[in-house]
Amino acid sequence: MANHKSAEKRAKQTKIRTERNRFYKTRIKNVIKDVLAAVEAADKDKASEAMKAANKYIHHCISKGILKKGNAARKVSRLQVKVNAL
Repeated sequence: MANHKSAEKRAKQTKIRTERNRFYKTRIKNVIKDVLAAVEAADKDKASEAMKAANKYIHHCISKGILKKGNAARKVSRLQVKVNAL
């Protein structure tokens, strides 16, 4: 338990940030699953639309500090390779 007022504030901020980060990371997983599902269904139009949305959202998460730039680039690159293979 926190003993100082500043430590209590930090604990509260950490809790809030953890919840926010969990939301973003779950959404990242969902947009990736959308792209992979479209690739599995061999639906090129749906896959390209899902890829466009995934790319936009993943790069949005870089600006929020959820993902690092290299991590996001790797995710986008691997998805794009699968979409291009269609």
